[in-house]
Amino acid sequence: MPEHATELVDWNDFARTRTELGTAFMRILGYFREDGEKAIGTIEQAFRDRNAVSLVRPAHTLKGESAQFGAHRLSAMAEEIEMVARRCVEFRESPDELIETVVALRPCFTETMALLDRDANPLVARRPTFGRRVEPQGFGRAG
Repeated sequence: MPEHATELVDWNDFARTRTELGTAFMRILGYFREDGEKAIGTIEQAFRDRNAVSLVRPAHTLKGESAQFGAHRLSAMAEEIEMVARRCVEFRESPDELIETVVALRPCFTETMALLDRDANPLVARRPTFGRRVEPQGFGRAG
C-alpha cells in the first residue's frame, strides 16, 4: 500500500503507548521529536550524498520509533527508505529512486508531530479560539 494511503496516526496504538509509558510519556515523546529531527536530517544529507549505507540506520530507527507512537505513515516511509537503501547497498546502486519519499519525509514528520502534540496536550486542543463564542452545555444534557 502506498504510504500516502496509510493512516497518518493510529490513535489506538498511540493511546496504548501513552498508557504503557505512563508518567514517562511526555518525556519519551520529546525524545521521539529530537530523534526524529536528527534522523530526518541524516537521511536528507545521506540522500544528497547518494550514500545508501548512511540511509539505513536512521531510517530503521525512525521506522521503529514512529510505529511505537502509532505514526504509521511516517513508519511506512522510513521502512521504504530503509529497504531500498539496503537493496542499493547490496547491489551497489544509487538510492535516486527514493527522492520523492525523502522529500516527503520532513513534511510528514511535521504534520504527525503536530497531531501527536495536540493529542498529548488536551488543554491546547480545548482552548477556545479568540473571538469564537463557545456555547456552554449544561450538565447531563445532550448537545
